Amino acid sequence: MNKRPVFLSARWEYLIMMNYVVDPAVLEPHLPPYTQLDLFEGKALVSVVGFLFNNTKVLGIPWPMHTKFEEVNLRYYIKHFDGQQWKRGVGFISEIVPRSIISTLANTLYNEHYSTAQMKHSIEVSAEEIKVAFHWKKRRANWNSLEVTAQNKAMAIEQESEAQFILEHYWGYNKLNKTTSIEYGVEHASWEIYPVKNYSIKADVDGLYGASFAAFISNVEPQSVFLARGSDVTVRRPTRITKQL
Repeated sequence: MNKRPVFLSARWEYLIMMNYVVDPAVLEPHLPPYTQLDLFEGKALVSVVGFLFNNTKVLGIPWPMHTKFEEVNLRYYIKHFDGQQWKRGVGFISEIVPRSIISTLANTLYNEHYSTAQMKHSIEVSAEEIKVAFHWKKRRANWNSLEVTAQNKAMAIEQESEAQFILEHYWGYNKLNKTTSIEYGVEHASWEIYPVKNYSIKADVDGLYGASFAAFISNVEPQSVFLARGSDVTVRRPTRITKQL
């Protein structure tokens, strides 16, 4: 199969992923056509993800003031059968970035769920540990934050582990309408992870994602927390799915 042309290239760095078990019924209304939930050991998972874009290029061109920025998203795990194989991918409930042009471009071309907020981050690296934090706020709301402290000892992802399930979905899917989905490929090397020692999430989950998700995230211990170093990433131009093969 021929690959679609490249839309975006970047380096994704210091990815925090806090993972929660949710009732599948919460996710089913959000499923794009011709996809179904991808479960890990029978469980439906969502991830609150914070990470850093760096060296970003759109159509091969670095845009001034838009090459380095933060993103925080809430994503879930789905799959699509293309007639020959299952493609494991992700869908998004919310994606937040600090630049409105990024939100507009992604929402227009990919029918994403981007919005814009004030954002900042901090990364501290020593010989022993790594501290990463992402902060964001909308209008007059309070600051939200994701923070982790991890050992500075990179580890390969174990095969068929939860980390591999969370980190290695290489397709994105969005609902265009009741009969059409948008599909795009995401390519990157297998990521190493750092053992997480401490973590915290302080967020208005109800205000950000709605009460149905707050019931499974607010004041709930995550099933797992990962910190991945990241790598260069390629995002392909989207295509449309209009029928189930």
